[in-house]
Amino acid sequence: MSILSFKNVCKGFGEGLNRAEVLKNITLDVEEGEFVAILGFSGSGKSTLMNLIAGLEMPDSGSLTFKGQPVTEPGPERGLVFQSYSLMPWLTVGGNVGLAVDVVFPKLSKGERQAKIDHYVGMVGLSHATLRRPAELSGGMRQRVSVARALAMNPEMLLLDEPLSALDALTRANLADEILSIWEQDKKTCILITNDVDEAILMADRIIPLNPDGTLAEPVKVTIPRPRDRSQMNHDATFKKLRSRVTNYLMEVGIAAKVEETKTLPNVTPIHSVPAAVAQAQEGMIEERFLTFSQLHKIYPTPKGPLTVVENFDLKINKGEFISLIGHSGCGKSTVLTMAAGLNQISKGAIRLDGWNVEGADPERAVVFQSPNLFPWLTAKENVAIGVDKVYPKASQAERQDVVEYYLERVGLADSMDKQAASLSNGMKQRVGIARAFALSPKLLLLDEPFGMLDSLTRWELQEVLMEVWSRTKVTAICVTHDVDEAILLADRVVMMTNGPQATIGKITDVKLPRPRTRKALLEHPDYYSYRQEVLDFLEEYEHGAKPKPAPKAIAAE
Repeated sequence: MSILSFKNVCKGFGEGLNRAEVLKNITLDVEEGEFVAILGFSGSGKSTLMNLIAGLEMPDSGSLTFKGQPVTEPGPERGLVFQSYSLMPWLTVGGNVGLAVDVVFPKLSKGERQAKIDHYVGMVGLSHATLRRPAELSGGMRQRVSVARALAMNPEMLLLDEPLSALDALTRANLADEILSIWEQDKKTCILITNDVDEAILMADRIIPLNPDGTLAEPVKVTIPRPRDRSQMNHDATFKKLRSRVTNYLMEVGIAAKVEETKTLPNVTPIHSVPAAVAQAQEGMIEERFLTFSQLHKIYPTPKGPLTVVENFDLKINKGEFISLIGHSGCGKSTVLTMAAGLNQISKGAIRLDGWNVEGADPERAVVFQSPNLFPWLTAKENVAIGVDKVYPKASQAERQDVVEYYLERVGLADSMDKQAASLSNGMKQRVGIARAFALSPKLLLLDEPFGMLDSLTRWELQEVLMEVWSRTKVTAICVTHDVDEAILLADRVVMMTNGPQATIGKITDVKLPRPRTRKALLEHPDYYSYRQEVLDFLEEYEHGAKPKPAPKAIAAE
């Protein structure tokens, strides 16, 4: 029996020329006790859809009913958990959950009220933190409070609007498992908005992709038996098939076709490039061990004495190699990267690039950070041009302009070059950051979780962009990431770091998958899931701060 029903629902915002139709002809029935995942790109209308169900927005046309009655306002029968925590900072965990208990059960005695609060706080594993305030909690714990508060409303339907997207991968997985456990106890109807394909497959009975044009795609039924074990998904043939099917569909409908190439790269020499004659003479020397980390240490002084964050980091990288650096939060990945960039002083050991010690920042080492750090008052073109003008001092203005426009086209910004950075989306800003880094023609490209602030689907798109541009330049690159699929997709070798302090290299995996790579081809390659399992096994071994003895590692590049 349907508990929620959409019939030809449309919703838009604005008027006249500024009118944007967000949702178009949405027809959907959700069964009582069903777990449905709505999956789509940013801007496709997922949160608008959720706001309609919650009664926070009204349809422009069509009908939306809950248990046969029109949805006209918010109600406690539909409990909503937002992406942001929205907690009262002056109240404790118990106090925040108590707000919901008081709305639904206003006549409880003091003892009964406390029992209710304790029950729901316990359901999300926060009994030990009942008296703490939000400022004393981690992001994952705050989101647990939001879930407990929604459950305390005793809703008939639980609405989860990307509740896990702001969390790190490990916290996200743990909280997803808890939500699933709670759902399996009560079998409340649940609608999850997400941008994570794996999350949708693990949790839902049905996955419904939301197309970029605001229409719903055909639902995909998830036939994997419950309970579902996250660790076994990598070996489950049905999971792999579903993952490939949903991923490929989303990429086909959501990732724009590559821009037409109108620019060619001018034949200009950047200031830090080795002159042709020298390069020819040194060709044998600079190809192998182009970048070396030798007994690298980072030590910080503390009131209790020196703290070694990274120790004995030894790695040799050949010219043109792409390395992914992965590990749990706090393992020193970004510390290694910032030392390679010359932005963080080396405590002990050395980093040598192309035969020279790394000392201080230099445009020969271009960095793309998680946040692109653009000048908001400059256009995309002007932001890229700042570095290009310094690196190509002997090129003409027209040639430098061609360099800028060439890379902006490569990252899909041909139509947005003259837009101010302040008016660009986060994904577009990061495209500018990538274009700026490549336009410097660096000897070494350093990427510090460059897509970490973006939703999964935008991240896929920019990974494709990065691979396409990298395939043209073959610049030596290191990418810090916490995403296993990203690490394998990009890299020739995945370098795994042990937990800090005293973090070091625990394992190195050679990724012998053919290039050029696409996500679609990767998901269909017979060896892909073996590589994925190898990295997942390492990360699981080091979960929750564990420090097992590192396995012997191969250090030199092949």
